[in-house]
Amino acid sequence: MWQLLTKLFLLILAAYMAGILAQLFRQSAIVGYLLAGSFVGGLLFDYATVASVAELGVALLLFSIGLEFSFQQLRALGRSLLTGGALQVMLTLVAFAALLHLFMPLVQAVVIGAAFAVSSTAIVLRVLLDSTQMDSNRGRMALGILLVQDLAVVPLVLLVSLMGEAGSMMTALARVARTMAAAGGLVLVFYLMFYRVIPWVLRREGLFANRELTILLAILSAMGAVGGAHAVGLSPALGAFLAGMLLAESPFATQIRSDIDAIRTLFVVLFFTSIGMLLDLGWLVRHLHLVLPAVLLVFLIKAALIVGILKLLRIDIQVALGTGITLGQVGEFAFVLVAAGRDGGLVGADLFAGVVAVTMLSMFLAPYMVTTADPLARKLASGLFRRPVARPATGDPEVCQKALIVGFGPAGRTVADKLKTMGLHPEVIELNPAALDHATEKGVRLHLGDGTKSDVLDHAGIHAAAVVVVTVPDSRTAADMIRTIRSTLPEVNIIARGRYHRHIPLLEAAGASLVVDEEEIVGEKLADTTAMYLSETNLYDMACRMIGKAPPVPPPPMETDESEAEHAEKISPA
Repeated sequence: MWQLLTKLFLLILAAYMAGILAQLFRQSAIVGYLLAGSFVGGLLFDYATVASVAELGVALLLFSIGLEFSFQQLRALGRSLLTGGALQVMLTLVAFAALLHLFMPLVQAVVIGAAFAVSSTAIVLRVLLDSTQMDSNRGRMALGILLVQDLAVVPLVLLVSLMGEAGSMMTALARVARTMAAAGGLVLVFYLMFYRVIPWVLRREGLFANRELTILLAILSAMGAVGGAHAVGLSPALGAFLAGMLLAESPFATQIRSDIDAIRTLFVVLFFTSIGMLLDLGWLVRHLHLVLPAVLLVFLIKAALIVGILKLLRIDIQVALGTGITLGQVGEFAFVLVAAGRDGGLVGADLFAGVVAVTMLSMFLAPYMVTTADPLARKLASGLFRRPVARPATGDPEVCQKALIVGFGPAGRTVADKLKTMGLHPEVIELNPAALDHATEKGVRLHLGDGTKSDVLDHAGIHAAAVVVVTVPDSRTAADMIRTIRSTLPEVNIIARGRYHRHIPLLEAAGASLVVDEEEIVGEKLADTTAMYLSETNLYDMACRMIGKAPPVPPPPMETDESEAEHAEKISPA
């Protein structure tokens, strides 16, 4: 027990130190995790021990990404992009199989072609999320193709397994039919559980407010999705992603993603270190002269195919180039496919080590490719294709029309109504599920979550907001929210509610652009209302008589010269 904990501590420490070094050299921390696994992981654990735990990390990662990506967004991708993803998988497999068949038997070439057809979902989506590029055109294109690749893993594994087994065609078709039927049943179960049952459970009074129960429910959901997908022969990561997407249709997605973020990070680090453990450093050094050209060739062929397919779909050349560069690497599911070929006797030890080495080096380069894809695509588009490049718009009217309201009590609802009359599009962050009915009634999008969490603010789209209005009454909580908002988006305008006058300096020091002093506003309103009320009634006279005093005599009206003359005439003797 203690020996296991010690080894786990050393592995995480190595990943942490390698991640720090990577950050110091302005590289992705993922590269550090992979290096830690390559150099240290094998000395502490065997791959099977870490891989079983690391697979949960991938599931939690894709579950949380699914929470960011609803079916409405999937439909927005369109049939053409999903068709393009299917074409990418098939054409990449055929291209590599045809090329490799010049050097090896066809069955081996098909296995390796299938392995090279998939890209790294975990790395690409992680880097896109960290760089806030998930919702860009390139991010949406990459996500659509990655989804199709993950869906294709199931039939590809079946194909590789069937090539390694002896049996009739009818037996093979029956196995495929059983798997597809089981997958359809699983999707139905997922729909009922994650779209109907779990949101209903979270609406129960007091449950969503208990963070511990919500975290446990989220982890159980991810683990259940992984287990269910594995039981029917689907990709466990795909099952977790599907569960997250279904749950993303509910307003609870924002806070659930925030709740599992810390534990997800731990398991994802273990996943990347376990991937690093697969690399045989000795074999790589001996065959480096073959591996490096192979990595370059795989990247060029795969990226060129993706760019060509997207151009056929009439996608802008700059976006197509950026997507091709982003997805030109080989992903973690390549290990699954080549391992299936090895288990079926189709792939030998040296060929397996070669595919692992190419995949590993490709994954090492993946973070660089994802982060440099946009500037590189702009240069290629303007240089090779001689066309003006499209640059991000700086004055997007939709961005300027969005307002974010934190807190949806009576004050928040009044602010939302006023902003809507001004033509703005308010969205709300609120922790109380009871606010759902009010948001639905007013037609306002509501994100259930804690406004003091930066990832909740990111999910709610704070980067697109022209103004943030903090309406929560508790000043200390409001100050925490303002500090988080200011650190997340330093230039945003923040208008805050100050419940008591003595707390105004606290909110201003936290970073509020403007604080509405509630006591001062209420005092002015009370004074105006009192004055208006007294002017319209005789209560003033009544109050004076009740305390035994006569009401003061109002001053006589000013007399004109004419009235004075008339008065003198009246009192003069006849």
